[in-house]
Amino acid sequence: MKLDARRIAGFIADPGEVRVVLIHGEDSGLVRERAEALIAAVGQGDPFRIVEIPRDVAQKNAATLASEAATQAMTGGRRIVCVRNAGDAMANAAKEALAGPGPGIVLIEAGELKTTGGLRKALENAEAAAVIACYPERGAELAGSITRALRELGVTAEPAAVEWLAGRLGEDRLVMRRELEKLALYVGPGGRIAEEDALASIAEGSSLDLETALSSAVAGDVVLADRALEAALAEGAASVQIVRGAMRHIQRLHQAAAAITAGASTKAAVDGLRPPVFFKLRPAFERALGLWSLPALEAAGQALLEAERRTKTTGMPDETIARSAVMALAREAVRARRG
Repeated sequence: MKLDARRIAGFIADPGEVRVVLIHGEDSGLVRERAEALIAAVGQGDPFRIVEIPRDVAQKNAATLASEAATQAMTGGRRIVCVRNAGDAMANAAKEALAGPGPGIVLIEAGELKTTGGLRKALENAEAAAVIACYPERGAELAGSITRALRELGVTAEPAAVEWLAGRLGEDRLVMRRELEKLALYVGPGGRIAEEDALASIAEGSSLDLETALSSAVAGDVVLADRALEAALAEGAASVQIVRGAMRHIQRLHQAAAAITAGASTKAAVDGLRPPVFFKLRPAFERALGLWSLPALEAAGQALLEAERRTKTTGMPDETIARSAVMALAREAVRARRG
């Protein structure tokens, strides 16, 4: 069975009689976070109840997972048998585990899987299985996760700071956790995070380099865009993160441009954006508003949607697609400036 978002927390706390759990998705950090929570709930910190099976071993002998799940722990209680970085080659082993007697539970971690792939097909309609998809959170859901994570770290945050953080974190849960831990240390135990604290603590590294690249590109500064994009990639920015970041940037430009068309001043239109435009990048953002028409922004958004699709469906290197998408924005801005 596939679990929707509302049921996931309750299931992880008490998986019941389920024999096999598949946790998969493009947000590898969220996959790992949910897997660790399930391991803690079932294994209860007892090392004799937590078993790690190498992926290759499980794939080579399909009966291994079922056998391990059927073995009683030395200290009693239910075992949890874990396989990391699985793919569709794990489908037969998953089926064997489903058919096994238990009482242990098999946990399979995987990246993004096709809906037509063997592993998902083997488990999604099975009563004794649970499938949890992990994709980057958005909007209110992400803001809620940030608030809860900060509370766990012993700090709180002003709504504007949460909004700013939600606009810059969320592509990978592990990255988000690291950044929030750094922010909690910055304000200290019991501290309250203001927007200025978030800016001071997090507006650096690949995230800021990427924003610089995108702001420069849409403002027609090709040299700075290329240099900042190179820095973002060197610091670990993922290609799909770049393309999606570009889409969000174009959406924000479109929102501001629509406000200006409706009669707002440039300042008021930019002030109205949430999360707010980072102050160091505001001049480039305002210059871009003078270059891009609403139809051009809509066309750019469609081109970026196609670029994201190509990162998933073509054999072209993802980095090449991301670079081309950003440079296409820069070329369009230069063309508008000259026109």
